[in-house]
Amino acid sequence: MIITSNLSKKYNGVQVLHIESLEIPKGQSFGLVGNNGAGKTTYFSLLLDLIEPTTGYINNNNVLVNESEDWKPFTSSFIDESFLIGYLTAEEYFYFIGELRGQSKTEVDQLIAQFEDFFHGEILNQKKYLRDLSKGNQKKAGIVAALIGNPEVIILDEPFANLDPTTQIRLKGIIKDLAETKGVTVLISSHDLQHVTEVCERIVVLEKGEIIKDLKTSAATLKELEAHFAGTPTF
Repeated sequence: MIITSNLSKKYNGVQVLHIESLEIPKGQSFGLVGNNGAGKTTYFSLLLDLIEPTTGYINNNNVLVNESEDWKPFTSSFIDESFLIGYLTAEEYFYFIGELRGQSKTEVDQLIAQFEDFFHGEILNQKKYLRDLSKGNQKKAGIVAALIGNPEVIILDEPFANLDPTTQIRLKGIIKDLAETKGVTVLISSHDLQHVTEVCERIVVLEKGEIIKDLKTSAATLKELEAHFAGTPTF
């Protein structure tokens, strides 16, 4: 379980995030939505200890994120292409991540083989550095790298952006399988309301750094979210 308590972040005295209380159970597919500047990436950055909280804490499976690194072995993420190592090929990058996570080349190869359809023949055996791949293919490589080592918590920031429709559909299947079949806690932020309602069993809406909606996904959720962001009152 991920527990957030009295968490805030300020820059130059301006508060950009304040979450009084938020609990994400193990194995939940959790979506975070909001307009630009709502605090989504700030929350994920705090969850990954990329920045320090101004107040409060995040407890990831009984580990205080900003006080210990013991959460790292069971947590993985892909936020953007800065997480990649541009001068490596995809294969070299996968093996590097595998080594960090205690996986042999054989184990990495076995995992990667499961994603041939997702890669669509554009990632492996291309003799290209990651920096020379398209944005979409960089994202594919980063997402699959985040699955290496059987993590219990996976964090993906805007995973559907820059992906073609076929790849988006395949990615939705991957995310559903992780949460529903393998019991992985998957946290996603997205601007795409339809995609996030299709893959997440719970969706939280952030506005100006605060939670204003916490929804269990249902058939009505997409319309409720669309009405909210369109400024249309719901009754």
